[in-house]
Amino acid sequence: MIRSMTGYAVASRELQYGTLGLELRSVNHRYLDIQFRLPDELRAVEPALRETLSAHVARGKVECRVGFAASPGGGKSLKINEDLLQQIGALELKVRKIMAGAAQVTVAEALRWPGVLVSEPLPLEELQAACQELLAAAVADFTAARAREGGKLRQIMLERGEAMERRVAGIASRIPQVIGAYQERLAARLKEALASGEEERIRQEVAVFATKIDVDEELSRLAAHVVELKRVLANGGTVGKQLDFLMQELNREANTLASKSVDLSVTQAALDLKLLIEQMREQVQNIE
Repeated sequence: MIRSMTGYAVASRELQYGTLGLELRSVNHRYLDIQFRLPDELRAVEPALRETLSAHVARGKVECRVGFAASPGGGKSLKINEDLLQQIGALELKVRKIMAGAAQVTVAEALRWPGVLVSEPLPLEELQAACQELLAAAVADFTAARAREGGKLRQIMLERGEAMERRVAGIASRIPQVIGAYQERLAARLKEALASGEEERIRQEVAVFATKIDVDEELSRLAAHVVELKRVLANGGTVGKQLDFLMQELNREANTLASKSVDLSVTQAALDLKLLIEQMREQVQNIE
C-alpha cells in the first residue's frame, strides 16, 4: 500500500465532565516531525501519544491538537473552602470594629471571593486514558485517508510510467529511420570531404555520428527504470525516498537522450519524457 504524507482526521468524545476533541493533520516533509498542541492537563500523556503516532507514520510533518472543554459544572459538586471563609469572617469583624458602620459582607460576596468555591479536580488518569483511546480512533481514520490519497498517487504514477514506456518504444522504433536519414546526410558530407581530400574531417564526422546516434543505452536504462518504478509501486510501503531517487535517474537519462538527439521527433519525445518525469516527481514529494 502506498500512503500519502497528506492526511487529516478529527475525533471527539463527550465525557461526564466535558468534551474531549482531537485533530490530526499532516503535510509532506523530508523526515518524520510530530508536533503536539495539548492542554496542561494532558502534558503527561504526550510520550504515549507520540509512540502511537510513530508506529503508524514514517514520514511527514504531523500536528496533533487536543482540546478539552469542561461542561458547566462538569458533573462535579462545588465545595466551600471553610478555612478561607472563616478567615474572611474574622477579618470582617476586625474591620467593622475599626470602621463603625462598615457594610456587612453578604453571602454572594463571600462566595465570589477567590478560592472560596472550589470544584473537585478532574480525574486526570481517566482523562488521559480517554485521550489515548480517542487518538487510536483518529489514527484509524487518518491512516485510511492517507491510504486513499496514496492510491490515487499510485495510479497517477502508473499512468505516467505507461506513457513513458510508449514514448520509449516510439523512439526505439524511430531510431532505424533516424540512422538511415543521418547516414545519407553523412554520406553527402563525406563525398565533399573526399573531393577536397580532407581525411581529418572524415574522421571527425564519423566520430560525431557514432556519439550522437548511439542512444540504445539511454533507452535501455529508461525502460529498466520504468520497470523498477512499477515494481516499487506494486510492493508499496514507505517508498517515497526510493521513488525520488528513481526520478533523478529517469531525468538524467532523458536529458542525455535529448542532448544526443539528431532528429526532431526524437527530441520532442525526449521533452515529453522530461515532462512526464517532472509530473511524477511532483507527486513523489507527497508519498511517504
